[in-house]
Amino acid sequence: MSLLPKDKNQRVLVSLLGVVVTMGALAWAAVPFYNWFCRVTGYAGTTQVATAEEAAEQVILDETITIRFDANTDPNLPWTFRPLQTELELPIGATGMAFYEAVNNSDHPIIGRASYNVAPEIAGSFFYKIECFCFTEQLLQPGERIEMPVSFEVDPDIVTDRDAYKVRDITLSYTFHQYGTPEPVAGADNQAALTTGPDATRIN
Repeated sequence: MSLLPKDKNQRVLVSLLGVVVTMGALAWAAVPFYNWFCRVTGYAGTTQVATAEEAAEQVILDETITIRFDANTDPNLPWTFRPLQTELELPIGATGMAFYEAVNNSDHPIIGRASYNVAPEIAGSFFYKIECFCFTEQLLQPGERIEMPVSFEVDPDIVTDRDAYKVRDITLSYTFHQYGTPEPVAGADNQAALTTGPDATRIN
């Protein structure tokens, strides 16, 4: 016995539902796939991630590269966010460190998270972050100021890449977005757990 609908309208309806379900599944899968693709290829200036051990083993070249730092804040986030240095010149392959500052200008705690990229986009697959405040959410209390580090390196392979070999200036750009507000907690111990990321320095 056939289980397919005999009525033509029913068959059309079933087909349309199948298309909707398939498109929904593809749309759901597209976001993680796109994120994975950007991380692997450096597409759209997406940077890579390296461990401290990998960075320590990196070859350091005699050539230098200049890293410039940019900061932006989502209009809906009442924070001041800026780099504490405008640029840093370092040998290609060496580990560099820079600091950013964030201030919560509101009268309530806010959780923020930073998105990031580099320019030119082609440099994304050669720019490796080792530690970064952007890896975690940051909670700032009303009026609180923090200093947040980012450590990074530029892969020496950039000098032999057919398309990227001329790059000697890279701009690292962050944009902070509101990630939410902390839930009320019963005790001070719980409140203490909702702090800034592990590498951030809280300024009283």
